[in-house]
Amino acid sequence: MDSTEEPSGEREVVPMEVDGEPGELASETTTEKVPCKVHDSREGPRQEQAGQESPLGDAAAKSSGLKPRMDMTREELIEELAKMDEIVKRLEELNRAKSATKDAQMLTANIETNVENTSPIEETIDQMNDGDPVAVSRQEELTQGTDADSADMSNRSQDSSQVKELLSDSTATMGDQKSSTHKHRNAEKSPTKSSDEDLMSFNNCGRHADTHQKRSTSSECSRAARELSMSFLTEMKKTPGCSTSLGKLEFGRNHTVLVNVDAYNSKKALIPQTGRDLWSSDYVRMPCSDSSHYTKGTFIPGEESRWKAIKKSLEKLPQKPSVQDVEKAILKYNPKYKNDWNFDALHSFFEHFPKQYRETHSRTLYKIAELALQLPKLCPKAIPLLKQGRDHAITLSQMQIACLLANAFYCTFPFRNSTNPRAEYANYPDINFHRLFGQWSERKLEKFKTIFHYFKTVTDKEPHGLVTFERRHLTKPYSWDCANEKLTDLHVTAEGNIETEGKEMLQVDFACKLVGGGVLGSGLVQEEIRFLINTELIVSRLFTEKLGDQDCLRIIGTQRYSIYSGYSDSYKWDGPFEDLTPRDEWHRRITEIVAIDALEFKHYNEQFNIGKVNRELNKAFCGFQGDRRTDPSLQSAVATGNWGCGAFKGDAKLKALIQMMAASAARRNLVYFTFGDQDLRGKLENIHSFLREQNVTIARLYSVLEMYCRKPGHSREPNDLYTFISNSILDTKSKH
Repeated sequence: MDSTEEPSGEREVVPMEVDGEPGELASETTTEKVPCKVHDSREGPRQEQAGQESPLGDAAAKSSGLKPRMDMTREELIEELAKMDEIVKRLEELNRAKSATKDAQMLTANIETNVENTSPIEETIDQMNDGDPVAVSRQEELTQGTDADSADMSNRSQDSSQVKELLSDSTATMGDQKSSTHKHRNAEKSPTKSSDEDLMSFNNCGRHADTHQKRSTSSECSRAARELSMSFLTEMKKTPGCSTSLGKLEFGRNHTVLVNVDAYNSKKALIPQTGRDLWSSDYVRMPCSDSSHYTKGTFIPGEESRWKAIKKSLEKLPQKPSVQDVEKAILKYNPKYKNDWNFDALHSFFEHFPKQYRETHSRTLYKIAELALQLPKLCPKAIPLLKQGRDHAITLSQMQIACLLANAFYCTFPFRNSTNPRAEYANYPDINFHRLFGQWSERKLEKFKTIFHYFKTVTDKEPHGLVTFERRHLTKPYSWDCANEKLTDLHVTAEGNIETEGKEMLQVDFACKLVGGGVLGSGLVQEEIRFLINTELIVSRLFTEKLGDQDCLRIIGTQRYSIYSGYSDSYKWDGPFEDLTPRDEWHRRITEIVAIDALEFKHYNEQFNIGKVNRELNKAFCGFQGDRRTDPSLQSAVATGNWGCGAFKGDAKLKALIQMMAASAARRNLVYFTFGDQDLRGKLENIHSFLREQNVTIARLYSVLEMYCRKPGHSREPNDLYTFISNSILDTKSKH
């Protein structure tokens, strides 16, 4: 409805409703001149001006949620009517957006109810035709909701921040987010989808709201709605807004700190903590230890100090060493592997560049060697191993990490090269870089670019921060059959990725049992990419034993150094990344990553076994549960995705359900990235909405999963997991 103006400033007094009942006329049905007072904030106190006619009738006043009273002054009445006029204008913009197509109408209805389901309507109709009761239930809800859209939106308009977000700021907010996503090149995004096309379509939808009906296709509107849903990520709990005070940095029985805590707490100085060398199976065997020796090809132990040989070899390197110089130096104190190791990948990396770039990388090689030789000074205190079944944390400086990685680059760590299953460190990942140096591939070209950029960055300017690596062990499996918690909030998006849009949430690393996976070999999927761009993660391989079924590794404070694009064979290093993530009280970047390893299945149906489901539930719960000292209501959301799918043959729908249950048990909300899979996004939203509407507890959902797993694969009716769950719950409800 449009407002009209009376130039005379007169208005007709009309009956007003009070609390839904027809009111009596303030005077007889007559026309009365009323001087209207409109407040202009620039004038300070209210000034009298000519009035304007109410843009709303009785029904509109009622639906707006603003209830004029019979005892209101004329000035108050005019103010209320002006507010109602603004609400109506915004509602009209929303209604125009809804009327373009049936698809856009359904999507807008979802947006008005906090984007509980933004999947395209065609998908829902297809599921209805297949007899999916979840989709049928969802369609009925959306149909009912459409009829009451305007009234519902009007009632909620009293929350001005929500109205602003939906009708005013959504375009700007999402435009900024999309630009950021495009800038940092989403590696997980579907390769068939153009970021530029997405951004252009969304900007067009926002820019031409008044001519919405002239848009060429409903798909553009669907895309705009998906982009708008990304803005709801900001509503999820994030660190530091939901964190508690850490207190002073302290060492303890389960916390080793490699910097002087007194110097840090008093002056924020990062001074290495003094200590003595411990040459034992509970600590990292350091190359600079007095007990570290090597042989020159004979079987006589202790012939020469390993560190003395390392120091002699690296100090001889020229300021612009060649790859041949580096190879010769490394093999000098690793003579046993002279015929086993090759450096063709490192040679090919240097040959790939013109001469001027080779010189830059040669200087970096020299600086890495200089950094490695600072090991006795930077890391004098023994570093404990993070062993299976134990809770323990190590906090060290970024510069100490850089020094340890420099030694890994030059392959100085003793007893870490053997592939013998009986070797002392057979249960640990490899840490020396010798595997990266051999067997050239295009993947390794991009890996070298990423790693050399890290070393150039930290040798040009020393980083000044701390990082904590904490191993956690779940001492007792969670009682899933007795869990009465309801599912927490879920946000699903096919756009964005964990490390960018999941910023300041608990970010899941889809880990291997040996953390880092093939980062120092040929592996280049989710975990390896994360270890490359947050290069400090690689040092965890030095001291983290293989993860057990109830173990996880939590890392807080690593810095991101690189921008990338692609995935696996298409991975590309795209340049430096400026990490502006704020730091916490311990000067750690507020980037929290949890490494949890999923089971690998040889055959798809293996995973539908309640024992294996229990294992995955407990693994995810171990990773998601918060600090024991932290109030659960203050925990950040979990940012995750298709954990254990792909090469591990995990079913995405089952793994998503497991993570929903684990996050709910840990009292965390969940943000799920489907990496371009729109079909999965819709299914996850549907099943989550259904389970929430039916008030299903974790225990009830677990019992249905047990039923599904008990049936042989060929006899499950229906075979689809989500359809089976919804049918089972609806059947149980109808019996009661």
